[in-house]
Amino acid sequence: MPQSPLREVEHEITVSAPAAAVYRLIADVANWPRIFPPTIYVDHLEQGENTERIRIWATANGEPKNWTSRRTLDPEALRITFRQEVSTPPVATMGGTWIIEPLSEGTSRVRLLHDYTAVDEAPESLAWIDEAVDRNSRSELAALKSNVELAHAAEEVTFSFEDTVQINGSAKDVYDFINEAHLWSERLPHVATVRLEEDTPGLQSLEMDTRAKDGSTHTTKSYRVTFPSHKIAYKQVTLPALMTLHTGYWTFAENENGVAASSQHTVTLNTENITKILGPDAGVAEARAYVHTALSTNSTATLNHAKAHAEQQR
Repeated sequence: MPQSPLREVEHEITVSAPAAAVYRLIADVANWPRIFPPTIYVDHLEQGENTERIRIWATANGEPKNWTSRRTLDPEALRITFRQEVSTPPVATMGGTWIIEPLSEGTSRVRLLHDYTAVDEAPESLAWIDEAVDRNSRSELAALKSNVELAHAAEEVTFSFEDTVQINGSAKDVYDFINEAHLWSERLPHVATVRLEEDTPGLQSLEMDTRAKDGSTHTTKSYRVTFPSHKIAYKQVTLPALMTLHTGYWTFAENENGVAASSQHTVTLNTENITKILGPDAGVAEARAYVHTALSTNSTATLNHAKAHAEQQR
């Protein structure tokens, strides 16, 4: 069956951030959970000098999904081309280009080009794709504008840290302890209740009530992507008042003494709430210390319980 003729369309938006900063945020897929609210995690399947295959985990209408794309990066021209590896009918082929153009020192134009064909020559197939591309491009560019502006402005209040515990056990046993979050209310004193769902293998939704030192409980929800025995990445989607972003990952690296188990966090502070929560004299430094301590305390406690569990299994 013949494909439809190639259709090419373009959308654009103006962003209040320097072109190089916008390019960097879109080019480095590690930033995507920060700038695209539906994105949970992205990893590289292949990475050359200026080409890559990436796997993306994201929510669509609240359901976690994943797919693969190829990208070519051109940092000199501030261009990124992309091509879907497998398209879903009525789309036969789909690709495009991001072009970032400086307008002034602090503003840039982002152009999003698409080219596509339909699986047949029926006008309604092409009309369906036209509408989907138009709707998605507009909403993606609007989200990109607000989130890139926020991410660029929030770079000084975004920080990462990592805690590591050495365990005389196997990576598999430690991984299993973190993966089996449905058992945490029995295994971790600070966890009151847990709801874990895994409809797609390797893609989890984790909701739990945790106890604070003062006895109060708060509910958190995260999406998690699991890579058996070596990594679990997550994005928290219900955020405490002091954060506008919280992503992280657990890693399990075998060494000659057993396994180094680490918990990494990336956080963006919600500066509007600092004085409300920590008092009128508190600033960014106090909020950073407070959040760092709270997250480190919980994840180190979890790692120490995983250590006891794994060492008992030996």
